[in-house]
Amino acid sequence: PRRTYTREARIQGRTAKRVQMALFLKRHATSMLVSASSPTARFMGAFGGAKMMPRRTYTHETEKDPNRMYATTVLSVRKNGKVVIIGDGQVTQGSFVVKDNAKKVRLLQGGSVITGFAGAAVDAITLFEKLEAKLEQYPQLLRASVELAKEWRSDKQLRRMLNAVLVVADKDVSLTLSGSGDVLEHGDGVCGIGSGGIYAQCAALALKDIPELSAEDVARRAMKIASDTCIYTNHNYVMESLDSAPPAPADGEAPAAPKDGKKTDEKKKA
Repeated sequence: PRRTYTREARIQGRTAKRVQMALFLKRHATSMLVSASSPTARFMGAFGGAKMMPRRTYTHETEKDPNRMYATTVLSVRKNGKVVIIGDGQVTQGSFVVKDNAKKVRLLQGGSVITGFAGAAVDAITLFEKLEAKLEQYPQLLRASVELAKEWRSDKQLRRMLNAVLVVADKDVSLTLSGSGDVLEHGDGVCGIGSGGIYAQCAALALKDIPELSAEDVARRAMKIASDTCIYTNHNYVMESLDSAPPAPADGEAPAAPKDGKKTDEKKKA
């Protein structure tokens, strides 16, 4: 004979199925990522299920870990045949200052390349090592930086974003390298990185047009403004400099004469 179900029996059957589903989800909740506002989360909450794990979101700028150490504010200035990179010495861990004399500016490739870093120290050292290896393979700084970025984006193990930024400069070019694989060339010769980098960069751009100031003077004055503005930047500076290449002459303009004023003539030498 055909079974007949009352309304109460049907409700009890649905409730039993829901309870079974809630118990199943509760047992496997540790291996599932469920949004707190999803229907599954509301269903499990109604039947006493376990707390839902929040859905993991990824942004371009990751939040700082308070247990890691960070170093900030490095400035690069190129003016009048001179390129300078200057950095402060403060290292912070969360809201505490753990060091005030850190050296964030280094020389690579026998002193022909200046580098400075801002961000997590471990990630910055990783970028230093990768860049130095590429410089040994490709002596040109721009080529080595591009090859480093290509390797960073193609290697699965190195594809994760590092919380560090490098500013590198030689006699020809100034570049910014980030842990996400970005390579930026600065045409104006001024670059600031770190928490106080934007203050130092804006100050250096304003001071660069003063003819009486050299590249070192512009860098020091700009860093002082950044130190007075940014709480993560102190007044202990480390600076390195190089002689940059002279600018190329414009079309129709004669090349600059040598410093001693002597003109070389190949015919006369012959």
